[in-house]
Amino acid sequence: MPAISRPILASPLAHMLADIADATRMNERHVAVGLAMAPYLGQPNLLAGRDCPCNPDRYCRHLLYNDSEAGYAVVAIVWIPGQMSPVHGHRTWCALGVHRGWLAETWFKREAGLVTPSGCKPRGLGAISHSAADLGSIHRVANLGTEEAVSIHVYGVEFERFGDGVNEVYAA
Repeated sequence: MPAISRPILASPLAHMLADIADATRMNERHVAVGLAMAPYLGQPNLLAGRDCPCNPDRYCRHLLYNDSEAGYAVVAIVWIPGQMSPVHGHRTWCALGVHRGWLAETWFKREAGLVTPSGCKPRGLGAISHSAADLGSIHRVANLGTEEAVSIHVYGVEFERFGDGVNEVYAA
């Protein structure tokens, strides 16, 4: 399939979204999408003109793009220090990239009905992570730093289905 034509004056976000659109049509799309967004992470003007405030009570998702026809959505998540996702597996494929700050990604194993930590990796500026739809691939993302962090996430469901289509939350 031919690449999407990109105007020369388009914003970095427009370029990244076009590259993500191309990647969603590839095999192993969760991997391809992560690789497609990587070159844009950390660009100071990537989110220019987008209001992505933080929330003092919880991490906050901001819709960047929704493609109901292709069945995926792109969001920026803003994390203040100490905020973290619940421990969860994914009902859909996903990819994330750290745009600003750093995050910790902790993996969990499920044995005898219990979910316990099995490893942790710091994810700094430009780092990507991805997963196929796999409820057994359990993780938590957290801002354990001292500065606000922003990550870009792509999920294989349209935005309207985030409530029931993305995460299976586990008690840890």
